[in-house]
Amino acid sequence: MPRVAPPHLQAAFEPFREAWQSAQGAALDVEQTPWPEVEKGVIKLLGGPFRLEQPEHQGVAFALAFLFGERLAQADDGFWFPNRDTPENAMVGFPDAILTVSPLGAVMDALRKSNLALLDATAQEIHRSIATVKFSPTAGGGGAKLQAEDYVRLFDPGFLQFAALDPAKLKTTWESKPDKLAAELRDALGRITDKEMPREAKAQFESQIVGSLRKLDPAKALIEQTAQAPRIVELLAHLFATTHATGSAPAEFWDEVILPLLFIGNPEKFPPLDAEELQAVEQGVDPLALFLDVVPFTTPAAEEGLLGVFPNEDLSIPHPSFGQLPSPRMIQLKPDRLTGPLQKFDPAKAKETQARFAAYLQEKRGGKAAAAAPQSDQMKEAAFTLLGDLKEVFTTAKPETPVVLRRLTESEAMSEPAVSVVRRALSGPRIILA
Repeated sequence: MPRVAPPHLQAAFEPFREAWQSAQGAALDVEQTPWPEVEKGVIKLLGGPFRLEQPEHQGVAFALAFLFGERLAQADDGFWFPNRDTPENAMVGFPDAILTVSPLGAVMDALRKSNLALLDATAQEIHRSIATVKFSPTAGGGGAKLQAEDYVRLFDPGFLQFAALDPAKLKTTWESKPDKLAAELRDALGRITDKEMPREAKAQFESQIVGSLRKLDPAKALIEQTAQAPRIVELLAHLFATTHATGSAPAEFWDEVILPLLFIGNPEKFPPLDAEELQAVEQGVDPLALFLDVVPFTTPAAEEGLLGVFPNEDLSIPHPSFGQLPSPRMIQLKPDRLTGPLQKFDPAKAKETQARFAAYLQEKRGGKAAAAAPQSDQMKEAAFTLLGDLKEVFTTAKPETPVVLRRLTESEAMSEPAVSVVRRALSGPRIILA
C-alpha cells in the first residue's frame, strides 16, 4: 500500500504553491518554510477570514493538509493511509505508536484561529507522544513496526453491514444508563458457554465494551453521550436492538458486485457481445466481471447516492444526537428502494442466470468455455449469501422498523461472529434456578 499522500491532496498543492510563490515572490519549501512565513502568503490568498464554504478556501485547506501531512511523515517516519471517516479520505499514521492524525482537521482548526503556527505545536505534541511510547520501559524494542495496512484494518470503516432494529429495544437501550447496560452485558456473557465463545474472548469483550461503559457518566443516558463515545452508542444499539442483520463485506463488494447482481436480476436474454468484449474474455477477464459490465439492470436504480441505490433523501440519522458527529457510522435508510428487487430475489434463479450467461458466452466464443478467475465461484456464493441476508433484513422490516447501514473497520467486521453470540445471549431466555 502506498505511503504517499492521496493524489487529490497533491493535486491541490501544486497550484497553491504556484499562487503562494507568486504572492510572496519566494520559493515555498515543503520541508523548511516556517509556518508563520507560510501564513503570510495564505493571508493574501484567502483575502479575509477563512471560510470553509468558499471553494477557493477549501483548495487552500487541502493544500495545507498535504503540506502538514508531508512534514509529519518526514519528522516521525509517518505515512498516509486511506480513511473514509475524514473529509480528505486519508490520515497519517506512525510505525512506532498507534496514533492517527487528520492533517486537514488540524489545518482547518489553525485556519479558523488565524494561527498556522499552531501546527508546529501539534507536531511537537505528536513527536512527544511517539517518543513516550517508543522509549517506554514496556516497549521492548525491536518489535514489529506498524504499517499502513495495519492502520487501515484498525481505523478505516471500509466494511458495510445492513441491520433491522427493534424500535422499542433501541429506545430502551439509548435511554438506559451505562451501569445498567454494563450489568446486562456481564449477565449475558455469564450465560455464554466456553464452546460458544472462548473464555479469553469473553474476557476481552468485557474488558473493551464494559470497560468503555464504565468510563461514561453514570448519571446520563447512553444517547446523551454520543459525542463522547459514538462507537459505543452505535455498537450497543446493534447488540441490544438488532433483529436481523447481514454479514459484513467491503463497501466495494456491495457497490460493484452484490447490489448490481440484485438490480440486474434474471434477464430473459443477454445483450450482444462485440469483438472487444470477447477479446477481453480471451485475455482473462472473468465472466462475472463481464456480466456485471454488459448486462443492464432489469430494475431501475438511483444513479446518484449511496452505493448507487440510496439517494440523499433516503438517508437520515437514527437519532438527533448523531447530528453532532462529523461522520456517523450508523445511517438510517428508507427500505423502499430495495424491497421490490429483494422480494423477487431467488438464489437458485440467480445461479441459473449465471450458468445461462456462461453458456451464452461459450456459444459466442465458438464453443470455447471461458475460464473463470480462481475465486469467482466463492465471490458469487458470498454475494448470493449476502443478498439472502439482505432480503431477510428488508422484507421482514415493518414500517416502524429502523433499517440501518453500519460502517465497520476490518477489525470490527472480523469480530462480528463474537458480537452475534453476545446478541443472541442478550435476546435469549434467561434461566433462573430456584
